[in-house]
Amino acid sequence: MRDPHQVLIKPMVSEKSVALMEDNKYSFVVDKNANKIEIKHAVESLFNVKVLNVTTRIIKGKVKRMGKSEGKRPDVKKAIVTLAANDKIEIFSSLQ
Repeated sequence: MRDPHQVLIKPMVSEKSVALMEDNKYSFVVDKNANKIEIKHAVESLFNVKVLNVTTRIIKGKVKRMGKSEGKRPDVKKAIVTLAANDKIEIFSSLQ
């Protein structure tokens, strides 16, 4: 198993992710090579919570232009983690 800090890159904070927190679901940007089991163990070990479900998706990077030159933003993998009913992650508590 990899180090949990290598699996979870950063929490995602958007309007949709804050709305999902009411259903006890939290969003994270994760390593592109991480699988659902690694994500589950990383969240459980870092935040001392019980994870019920992990949903992942890869967001393709957009093509952007700066004048004549064209570049591409990197692809990002994000995970939505569902926690048990009595668990909360404290770093998100000020956003609700």
